[in-house]
Amino acid sequence: MGKIARRTLDIAMAVLTLILMGGNGLFYSALGDLFDGALDSGLIHEILGVVLFILWMVHIFWNRAWIKGVLNGKYNALRTVQTVINAGVIVCVLFLIVSGVMLSNHVFSWLGIESGASFARNAHMLASHWYLVFVSLHIGLHLSMFIKDRVAMGIVAALGAYGIYAFITRGLWKYLTLQQPFFFLDLEHGYLLFALDYIAIMALFAMVMHFVMMAMVKYSR
Repeated sequence: MGKIARRTLDIAMAVLTLILMGGNGLFYSALGDLFDGALDSGLIHEILGVVLFILWMVHIFWNRAWIKGVLNGKYNALRTVQTVINAGVIVCVLFLIVSGVMLSNHVFSWLGIESGASFARNAHMLASHWYLVFVSLHIGLHLSMFIKDRVAMGIVAALGAYGIYAFITRGLWKYLTLQQPFFFLDLEHGYLLFALDYIAIMALFAMVMHFVMMAMVKYSR
């Protein structure tokens, strides 16, 4: 498959990740007025979640050669880190789809799952935030493939620096450690700031992984 198709898929997955991080409340806050309260934010969240899962299946299929080679060859530090990160993404995706199905009030409601809601909510919130971290690290592994211009890389680095502030003020560390029992969507300053903060957080982890990978490559020579 061509590079354009692969890059388009990667961008679509990143955008959907950002949108879904807003939870159900994002769609109600951003679009509810346009539909005069008739918009079912939960349904949209579930549909987009299924779409993201399908895109992941396509992504995995296109990169099936990597999966087949996991048990082959020797492992150095860099390959070990890459494997752990990729495995982390896959585990989070699986937890998200399973917990999402358990919590579904629309797309999968026909399954009639009525038990385990408390576990599913905690698992979904925990997996979604660790998913954001692992996906960002995954992007960092391939950042030099996406961004070759020094100015663009500098912009990403600046975003990453702001991401430290966003990570703290948005309280993501609480979600990653389950110290926050429920997801709080703060749209007091609008959706654009919410999106910027989460883009910056993704840039933060991507840049950290990028520099770690560069150091590994340098000192492994």
